[in-house]
Amino acid sequence: MVERLIKKIFDVREGEFKVSLWMLAYIFLVIAVLLIIKPTVNALFLSELGIEQLPFAFLLVAVTAVATSYFYSRAVSKFPLKKVIETTLISSIIILIGLGILLSLNVVSGILLYFFYIWVAIYAVLSASQFWVLANLVFNIREAKRLFGFIGSGAIIGGIFGGYLTSILAPLIGNENLMFVASLLLFFCIPLLRKIWHIRVKKNGSVKKHKTASNISEAPLRLILKSKHLTYIACIVSVSVVVAKLVDYLFSEFASTAFTDADELTAFFAFWFSTFNLLSLVIQLFFTHRIVGIWGVGFSLLLLPLGIFGGSMLFLMLPELSAVVVIKAMDGVLKQSIHKSASELLTLPLPFDLKNRTKSFIDVVVDSLATGIAGCLLIFVVRGLDLPSIYIGALIIALVCLWLYFIYKVRIEYYKTFRSNLEMLTDSSKKTKKISTTKVSVVSGMRTVFANGTEAQILFMLDKLMEINDKRFAADVEQLLGHQSNKVKLSAIQNLYFLNSKTMTAKVSELLLIDDRELTIATLAYILSFAHKDKSFVFDAYLEHYNERIAMAALYCLARAAKNNYSLKQRYGLVDRISKAIDKINDRDDSYKEAVIEILGIANLPLFYNTLGTYLYDDIEHVVRTTIKAIGTATDSFLVQLIIPFLVQKKYRSTVMEAFKLFGPTIIPLLGKQVQERKQPLEVLRFIPAAIQSFHSKESVHQLLGILTDNDLTVRVEVVRALSAIRASHPYLKFNRYKVVSVIFDECKLHHQTLSAMHTQIIISYRNRTKSKKEITDAERDARTSLLELLERRLDTGLERIFKLLGLRYQQKDVAIAYEGLLSQKQEAQQNAIEFLDNLLTGELKRKLLPIIEESAMDISSEEELQKIKHKIPTELECFKLLLQSNDLKIKLAVLYLIAQQKEPKFLPMVEGHLNDPDPKIRSFALNAFTSLSPQKP
Repeated sequence: MVERLIKKIFDVREGEFKVSLWMLAYIFLVIAVLLIIKPTVNALFLSELGIEQLPFAFLLVAVTAVATSYFYSRAVSKFPLKKVIETTLISSIIILIGLGILLSLNVVSGILLYFFYIWVAIYAVLSASQFWVLANLVFNIREAKRLFGFIGSGAIIGGIFGGYLTSILAPLIGNENLMFVASLLLFFCIPLLRKIWHIRVKKNGSVKKHKTASNISEAPLRLILKSKHLTYIACIVSVSVVVAKLVDYLFSEFASTAFTDADELTAFFAFWFSTFNLLSLVIQLFFTHRIVGIWGVGFSLLLLPLGIFGGSMLFLMLPELSAVVVIKAMDGVLKQSIHKSASELLTLPLPFDLKNRTKSFIDVVVDSLATGIAGCLLIFVVRGLDLPSIYIGALIIALVCLWLYFIYKVRIEYYKTFRSNLEMLTDSSKKTKKISTTKVSVVSGMRTVFANGTEAQILFMLDKLMEINDKRFAADVEQLLGHQSNKVKLSAIQNLYFLNSKTMTAKVSELLLIDDRELTIATLAYILSFAHKDKSFVFDAYLEHYNERIAMAALYCLARAAKNNYSLKQRYGLVDRISKAIDKINDRDDSYKEAVIEILGIANLPLFYNTLGTYLYDDIEHVVRTTIKAIGTATDSFLVQLIIPFLVQKKYRSTVMEAFKLFGPTIIPLLGKQVQERKQPLEVLRFIPAAIQSFHSKESVHQLLGILTDNDLTVRVEVVRALSAIRASHPYLKFNRYKVVSVIFDECKLHHQTLSAMHTQIIISYRNRTKSKKEITDAERDARTSLLELLERRLDTGLERIFKLLGLRYQQKDVAIAYEGLLSQKQEAQQNAIEFLDNLLTGELKRKLLPIIEESAMDISSEEELQKIKHKIPTELECFKLLLQSNDLKIKLAVLYLIAQQKEPKFLPMVEGHLNDPDPKIRSFALNAFTSLSPQKP
C-alpha cells in the first residue's frame, strides 16, 4: 500500500523503488546526524566563545577547506568513489565518538571548539556533496528529474528527525551522549552505501565503466575556470553561501541576545531548524516536483534569492528577531527543497569524471572560501566600522542582485551544455563541421575555377556569376566559349548576354555550327542583344536559313520577341510560320517536334493551346517533358492545370516543378487553390506543397500556412515538410507562430487519439492470443496486425510533424538535434534530448508536448510499456468510431477491412454510415464489410 502510494506520488517506476528507498535512508541518516551535531556545536561555540568569535571561525573554515580539498582531490583521482565515501564516514564516526568522550570529561573549550566547529562545517558540505555525486552515478538524467524530489525528502525528514531528537534529548541526556547517538546513526550509512553500490553501480558497471574511472588529471580549480557552466555554478554557490552566512550571523546574533542559557539556545535552534525542515518537507512533497518539472531549473533557482530579498526588505523596515526568523525561514525552507533539487540538476549534463573532480571542490572549498569572505565582511566591514545590523540586511540585498545575475547566466550555459551533449551523442557536430578555407579572394578563386575547374565546378560558378552579373569576368567567360562541353558553352553565352559587352564575340559563327538546339537559341538571343534599334536584319538572315535547326531557333527567338510586339508578329507572319512548322511535324524527327513545341510555348498564342496540350500524351518521354516545360513557359492559368496531374509520375515530377518555375510566382495561389478546393485527386495534391515550397517566398509561406490544417494527413505532412524546408533555407521569412502553436496542439490531440486506439488494438490482440474462446481467423489476425502497423506509422509521422512545426517556433537547428537524439538507439542520447527539450519548451506547449516526447522514447508496441502511459483506453467500438472519423484514408480502409473479417453485427450501423462516402475506395471497402456483416438469407 505504502509502496504503491510512493510510486504514484513520486512517479517511481519498476526496479527503482528499493534503490530509491536506500538512497533516501542514506541521506536521511547523514542529515539527521548533521542536525544533531550542528545545533550542539553551534550552541557550545556561542556560549563559550561568544558571537564575536564567529567571523574568525568562518575564516578558519575557509583556510581548512582549501587544505582539505587538496588531499580530497588527490584521493578521488586515485581511489574509487566508494572507498573515499567509506573513509569519510569512518573518520566522522571516530571524531563524533571523540567529541562525546571529551564532552563527558568536560574538557571542550578554546581550540577544541574551533576544531569541532570547523569539522562540522566541512562535514555538512562534504557528506552531502558525496551523496549527490553518488546519486548522479546511480541515476540517469530522466530518473534524476523524477526521483531527486523523493530522495531529497529523505534529507528533509532527516533534518526534522535530527532537530526534534536533539531538542528532546539534549535536556534529558546531555550534549555528550547525543554525540554517541549521532555516531551510531552514521554507522548505518556504511552498509547502505555498500548495498547501493552493489545493486546499482556494480551491476551497471558495463554501462558506466567509463564514468567510474577518472580520466581527468587537471586541478579542480582549472577545470572549473575552463568551463563557463561550472564557473557560474561556483559563483552561485559562493554568493549564496555568503548570503546564508550573513543570514546565519543575524539569526545567531538576535537569538543569542534573546537566550543566554546554552540549553535554551540549543532548544531554540533545534526547534526552528526542525520547523524549517518540516515546512521544507511539505514543499518538497507537494510543490518541488511540479515547480522544477513544469517551470524548469532556471525559474526554480530564482525562488530562494527572491524569498531572501523579500525577507531582507522586511528586516529593513522591522529590524527585530521575527523579521530575522522570516529571512532564515526563506533560507532554510527553500534551500533544502526547491533550490536543492534545482541546484543538483544543474550538474546533470556534465560528464561524471568532471563532476567527481569538481563538485566536492565547489561544495567544500568554494563554500568554505565564501564562508571566509563572509567572515571578512563581518570582521572588517560590519564590526570594523561598527555598523548596526541593518547594514547587513542592505548587504544581503546587494548580494542577492548579483546572485540573480549568475542564475541568468548559468541557465544559458545549462541549455548550451545539453545541446553540445546531444551534438556529440548524435554526431551532429561532425555533420555540421565547417570546411577549412584559405584566404583567397573571391575574384581570383572564380577565375581559377574558370581556368582549371571541372565541368560541374565551372557550371556552378557560371550560375553564381549570373546572380552577381560582374563585368570583370567578361573576358574569362568568353574564353569558356571554346570549352569542350556544350553545357559550359551554353551557360557562358547566356552569361555574356547579361554581361552586355560592348563588342560581340567573334566565336558566334562557330557556336551556330554546333548541333545543339538550346545553344543555338542562346547564341541567336546573344546576337539579337546587339541589334538594339532594328532586329530585322537578324530575322531576315536566319528565319530562312538553309540549316533547319538555325531557322527553327530563329523562329523561337521571333516568337519570344513578338510576345509584346504586334508589328513584329505581323511583319514576319508569325502565326503562318508556326502553322507551317506544325504541318511538317509528321515528316520530321523528334528533335524537330520538340523545337515546334518550344515555339508553341514561348509564343503563348491561344490559337495553338489545344495543339500544345495534345503533345502531353505523346509516346516519347522526351517530347512529353518538352511539352510540360513549354506549357510552363506559356504562363496560361488554364493550360498549366493540365500538367499538375503529372506530379504523380516520378519521371515527370522534376520537369513539372521546373515548368512551375518558368510560369513564375503567380502560380502559387493557383496551386494553393488546387488543394483547398480539391481540384485534383488526393495522390496529386500531396505533391503540391513541395511545388509551392520550391519558390521560397513570402507568398509560398502564406499559401502553405493556409493549407496547414488540411483534413488529409498526407497533405498535412507534406505542408509541414515544405514549411520546414523554407525555414531552413530562408530563415528571414516570417511565420505566424500563433497558428503554428495551434496546429501543434491539434497534433498533440491526434497523437493521444492514435495512442489510445493503438492501446486498444494491442490489448485485444493480446486477449485473442491468450484468453479468447472464439476462434480467430488468420485473416482477422493479419488485418489487426496491419492496422497496428498503420497506427504505429501514424505516430512516427505525427512526431515528425510536431518536431518540424517546433522548428518553425524555435531555433530549427536546436529542434533538429533534439529530434535526432530522440530517434537515436542510444538511451543516453534519448534522455539528453528529452531534458534538452524540457529546457527549450515553455508554458502550455511544454505541458502538452513533454509527455508525448517521453512516450515516444518508449516501445509503444509493447503492452507492458503502454501500461505505463496514463490515458483513457477506449472500447473497440469507440476505437473504430474514432479512427473512421479521422482523415486518414489508409486507416479508414484498414478499419473497414478488419470489421469485415470480424463479422460482428454490432459494427453494422457504423459501416452503413460509409456506404455513400465520397471516396470510391471507402465505399468499396464499406460495401464489402456490410456484405460480410449482413445476415445471410437462406
